[in-house]
Amino acid sequence: MTQLPAQDAEQLPGRLIVVEGIDGSGKSTQLDLLHKWLRSEGYATVFTEWNSSPIVRGTTRRGKRRKLLTPMSFCLIHAADYASRMYAQIRPALQAGVIVLADRYVYTAFARDAARGVDRRWLRDLYSFSVPPSLAVYFNVPLEESIARITLGRAELKYYEAGLDMGFADEPRASFRIFQGRILEEYDALCSEFGIKQIDATLPLTEQQVQFRELVREQLHGAPRAPRNEVADLLQKTGLSGHYLTDSALRR
Repeated sequence: MTQLPAQDAEQLPGRLIVVEGIDGSGKSTQLDLLHKWLRSEGYATVFTEWNSSPIVRGTTRRGKRRKLLTPMSFCLIHAADYASRMYAQIRPALQAGVIVLADRYVYTAFARDAARGVDRRWLRDLYSFSVPPSLAVYFNVPLEESIARITLGRAELKYYEAGLDMGFADEPRASFRIFQGRILEEYDALCSEFGIKQIDATLPLTEQQVQFRELVREQLHGAPRAPRNEVADLLQKTGLSGHYLTDSALRR
């Protein structure tokens, strides 16, 4: 089983909990539920998500709008985003002993970029600065279920989301099916390569959450707890962001 390169884990007393999955797997919902549970238990938690660094957000938006991004430029932009978050957000929070919840991590790059044809070995080297997660969980959903969830009620798929830049097919939904299938194959291989835990994402939400919490509990021994105001101070210092790190969320 492959491991991410060893980092100075003894100097990073926090915990890094990662969720992965293809689009429509429900991983973000499960991470949100976990976040609320951990906070109710008194643990200091912060959140980080893929492609959220302000350093590259504007570049990514412009590149997508003008359809200028090649597989390699996509790869390098995401690597820059990841590096920015790693050193400005994730490592400082882990250093402070906080539980970091990551909605997508390095495995997203490994899966998506490889599905676009980028060399797998080269990707491993590019992201060799990654901190190994305390726990990585893959929410496994069949391709057809993923497609049904994503396309339900959605008028159209975005150009890069559908993989139209790769020429898999001219019609967006047909291209999306092929692209997601390739990503799914990459994730299957990654789970074996890195020993990523798997949860069946077709199970009822509550059952998935029970399994998720059981896996996380194994990582909580010795994890510090902190008053909510200390968590708020830490968030301000590290600049962590996310869709549920709002003032109302901190008061829960």
